[in-house]
Amino acid sequence: MSGNTFGKIFQLTSFGESHGLAIGGVIDGCPAGINLDLDSIQLELNRRKPGQSAIVTQRKESDEVIFYSGIFEGKTTGTPIGFAIHNTNQKSNDYSHIKDSYRPSHADYVYDEKYGIRDYRGGGRSSARETASRVVAGAIAKQFLAKVSINAYVSGVGPLQLEMDPSEIDLSKIEMNPVRCPDLKMAAKMEKYIKQIRKEGDTVGGIITCIIKNAPLGLGEPVFEKLHSEIGKAMLSINAVKGFEYGSGFSGTHTKGSEHNDLFNTDGSTQTNRSGGIQGGISNGMDIYFRVAFKPVATIMQNQETINTNGEKVNMQGKGRHDPCVVPRAVPIVEAMTALVLADFLLIKRTNKL
Repeated sequence: MSGNTFGKIFQLTSFGESHGLAIGGVIDGCPAGINLDLDSIQLELNRRKPGQSAIVTQRKESDEVIFYSGIFEGKTTGTPIGFAIHNTNQKSNDYSHIKDSYRPSHADYVYDEKYGIRDYRGGGRSSARETASRVVAGAIAKQFLAKVSINAYVSGVGPLQLEMDPSEIDLSKIEMNPVRCPDLKMAAKMEKYIKQIRKEGDTVGGIITCIIKNAPLGLGEPVFEKLHSEIGKAMLSINAVKGFEYGSGFSGTHTKGSEHNDLFNTDGSTQTNRSGGIQGGISNGMDIYFRVAFKPVATIMQNQETINTNGEKVNMQGKGRHDPCVVPRAVPIVEAMTALVLADFLLIKRTNKL
């Protein structure tokens, strides 16, 4: 088991490292005949790419995707879709100081222990740059899903939290600011806070909320492949993610059953949606919503004590170009992984019932 393939039917296998020649992937199981908007796929990549604002890493990459197979005359052919995104702005010397040292709370140490070798340039395979491949696959999955709407947004940065019910969010405002927070006043506060954190040579975590509208009823495969468990797995596979909750989540533990139950309407919809659109591991036709917690980036521009490959205590300080807060760029990644899960379950659902 290599752990580089995601999905049962609609599958993505990704490849590449942060400072290698390219990153990319192969999408298998995508149905034939889907009219692809290639500009829309590139737009999704542009939302994730570095250097897009003053509050993200200033690495300059065009992140232009090149497709090698599986698409003919603008349509998917049903065969594997191969693609690559070439790296053009690597500065590997920025990482020479950690060649023999391990960054605290980074994957450096465990990669070295697991494999006996590691690509220290930008973190190699453990770099968040790998997620660009997921965004390409997710963009194609979104076009397969067509009528399903998937929108993620930043709802928290450090101590700044957006206290709004997901049903009250104006999704049209998400892309109106570099933080991708739909409340413009809170977005301005978050942006100012991230800039201050960057000046201090530090990093900060945050929360992304995702809302899925028009998801078909009946997605999910009990008992070990429930819809929320697969979405949770997808989210927890993203770099820096430390937590996942859906529906009422942890706050639901503060209520009684009589307060928490979603009562039915005669058409099968529910009067409330504390279940978060999922019951018994299966989508119930209501909006699906969940939250994802991201830790602060491990690489900071401050002096820290660590150990080297000889087990000796040494001091080190981060160098190079890093995000002071990952959540603004992680929004399209959350959407992409969500789309991959839903596309997979939709194909599985087609095999369940005549």
